[in-house]
Parts: sequence; C-alpha cells; structure tokens
Amino acid sequence: MPTPSILIVDDEADLVELVSLTLARMNLATASAGDLASARRLLAEQRFDLCLADMRLPDGDGLDLVAWIQQHQPRLPVAVITAHGNVESAVRALKLGAFDFVTKPLDLGVLRRLVAVAIRLADQTRTGETTALGPQLLGGSTAMGELRTMISRVARSQAPVHVSGESGTGKELVARLIHAGGARHDGPFVAVNCGAIPTELMESELFGHKRGSFTGAVSDKRGLVQSAEGGTLFLDEVADLPLHMQVKLLRVIQEKTVRPIGEQREQPIDVRVLSATHKSLAALVASGRFREDLYYRINVIEMRVPALREHPEDIPELAAAMLRRLGRRLGNEAPALGAEALGALKAYAFPGNVRELENILERALTLCNAPQISVADLQLRAGAGAAGAAGTAMLSGGVAGAGSPAGAPANTGAALGDQLENIERDAIIKALEHTRYNKTAAARLLGMSFRALRYKVKKLGIE
Repeated sequence: MPTPSILIVDDEADLVELVSLTLARMNLATASAGDLASARRLLAEQRFDLCLADMRLPDGDGLDLVAWIQQHQPRLPVAVITAHGNVESAVRALKLGAFDFVTKPLDLGVLRRLVAVAIRLADQTRTGETTALGPQLLGGSTAMGELRTMISRVARSQAPVHVSGESGTGKELVARLIHAGGARHDGPFVAVNCGAIPTELMESELFGHKRGSFTGAVSDKRGLVQSAEGGTLFLDEVADLPLHMQVKLLRVIQEKTVRPIGEQREQPIDVRVLSATHKSLAALVASGRFREDLYYRINVIEMRVPALREHPEDIPELAAAMLRRLGRRLGNEAPALGAEALGALKAYAFPGNVRELENILERALTLCNAPQISVADLQLRAGAGAAGAAGTAMLSGGVAGAGSPAGAPANTGAALGDQLENIERDAIIKALEHTRYNKTAAARLLGMSFRALRYKVKKLGIE
C-alpha cells in the first residue's frame, strides 16, 4: 500500500515545517504550496489523500481552493486552517464541502486526529470498502433516492448535519447511516434524546463530573459526549435543550473540548455532531427559544427526511419488509396484505409516518385470523385519509386537527377515540371478571381471538 500523501497549502514557512514534521512522525508523506496557483498545479500532477489549506493565501482565499477541489477532485478530503475564533469562515468552508477545519494556533493533537480520520476515509474510498449498515433506507421513489445520495455525500464530511422532518420519519436511521458510511464507522454512535434527560441532570449526563463536585457525586462519571470519542454524537430532539445547555454545547462544538463538572481543565474531544428535531429550529430562533449562534453551528448542512405521504409509492415495499420482520419476531410467517388493505394504506395520510405504519401493521398482525390482512384489521384512524392531510403542518411540532371533519373542533376525533377506548376497556374488564380472569374464556365471550385480547389488554393498560 502506498504511503498516504498530504498537500499543505500555506505561505507561512514555520507553520508548513511544523505540520510537515508532525505528519512525518505519523509516517505520512507531505508536499507544500505557498499559493493557490501552485496548489492547483500540484493537485493536477499528483495524487493526494488530504489537502490542508490556510484560509488566507497571497493570491486568494482558501475557500476558492475548497470550491476548486469540489469541482475537479470531489473525492479528495480538504480541511481548512482558520484563525482562532473565526467560526464564520470555518462554517462557510464546511458548507462548500470542506471535510473539517482546524484553528490557529495549531493544536497538534487535534491536527493528528483530523488527519487520521481523513486517511481512513481515503483508504475507504480507494479500496471501495463497504460497511455493515444494519437497517437500510427502503424505497425506490425519487424522494428516497435523493435522500440516499445526500447521505452518501455528507458521510464523507465531518461537518455538523441537522436532520429535520416530522415525527416518525426515520431521522435517527438517517443519522446512523451517515455515521456508518463515513470514516468514523468503527467508532461509537452515541444517541442522546435531549428531551428525555431531566434539566438538573443534563450537564452531568452530557459532560460528566468529578467525584465530590456536588452532593451525590460519589465517583467520577464519564459524559455521553466523551463516550462518543472517535465516533458520532447524535443529539435527538435538540430543540428541547434548555438555553443554558445550548451555551455549553456551542462551546463544545466550536472548541472541540469538554469540561466535566468539578474539573479545572478542558479535555480535548474528537466527535462528529449530528442533530435532529421534528420542530422548526428557525421558528424557535425567531421566538428566542433557541440560540441563533448554535443554530448556525449545528445546521451547517441540513437534510430533510420526507413525510411518508410524500412518497406513498414506497408503502408496498416498506410494508412487506416490516411484515417479514414482525413475522420473524413472532416466529412464524406473517400474512400478506390484501389488495384492498394495501390500497387503504396508500390512501392514508400517516400523521405518524413510518413509525405509525409499523404500529398499524403490528396491530393488524395481532388481529388477523385469515391468510391475508384486511382493511378491518388495519383499524386506520377515521379522517386521516390523503385529502385530510393536505393542510398538515410540516416540522411544526405536531399535526394539528388531522382527524377533524371540516368545521369541527380540532379535538373532536381525539375525544371520540377516548370514548371508544373507555367502552372497550369496560367491556374487556367485565368479560375478565365474569370469567375470573381466564383470558381464553374472556376472548371467546367477546368474540375475538386470544391474541387480539392480549393486544387490547396491553394497549388499554388493563392490569
């Protein structure tokens, strides 16, 4: 295997020498250029595995070189060297396609980690290596094809990516695929649900703490950020972060350091940050509930996952894959969807998207006693057909009145659903009491299968 080669583009001789010596100790070959013209000539003549370019050059700007490389050698990772605190320039470079950035004065530890990740990426590209991605993004629609292409492109970068989309669209799956397709796929993928951590514990959970730093801190604790070292930190529902934690997270992302509670010194970290939310971050910034500087820092690249109703042609493939998986879990072959049931699914609006589709199929599998799943087995929500979804708000934190008839109050459907559940609950409880809690006899009395009764008991929370 040839020795990896790095091109250093900078007009400061001392900095070029320092970087060259550092990389030589990593058994890497280097070449240097003092301006854009020389860099372009060397890139045209030789093969490099990474380009390190200063933002300020005698005949132009490092951003110009990033753009040139994206046009002429898009598979070559390029990282920019920027002045300390000049985050805006770094973000612009990442948006243009830069792999990563490092700030002056150079932290050699940070530089070595950046180069190591870039070399792994170059090796992956050269050998055509593929990774075991686990769950796949199914669907042959144009929307899914475009999403897969975008995942492939951003996986090669280290830029922060924000995944937006309605609840249930598969944002975490997209984040996992970005991680699995990049140079960090051998590192950990740490998913953090920002809305599930109590506010008073959030700093300790994310950044860790030292023993004795507060009451109850009986031992040192490693934070979730440090647990993602060498891999990817996925901040799900990032919009739920309280403002004081947004400030601390911004520093972690900008400085690539973290300070546990009670620790005097900051510790360097090497993580890629991905985030997601079903809410509109732009609207939260406008209302003062999300910091604008953090918004621009985590939203360097935005990816939107389409709602299921935007690509209904993928429903047959998704449903078939889900039924196979559910059947394996139950240990038997799952019944197929009848033609009418499949048509009903394609006409349904899916306010809960792919997650709701899986829930519907799991319920249908429990209720079905025939070779094929029928429309009745699906138990689709009334009023949530395709026409009723035309006004569904995207990325607004929920679906407003998706099940309400025109002119009716938004909560009418929900209230009716509650009434029906209460009637079902009362009937099941009476049947169980009548049969002294013999579920087989109660199911027979109610005219349903044992599996259907078991599902209803669990769903309705009947003890």
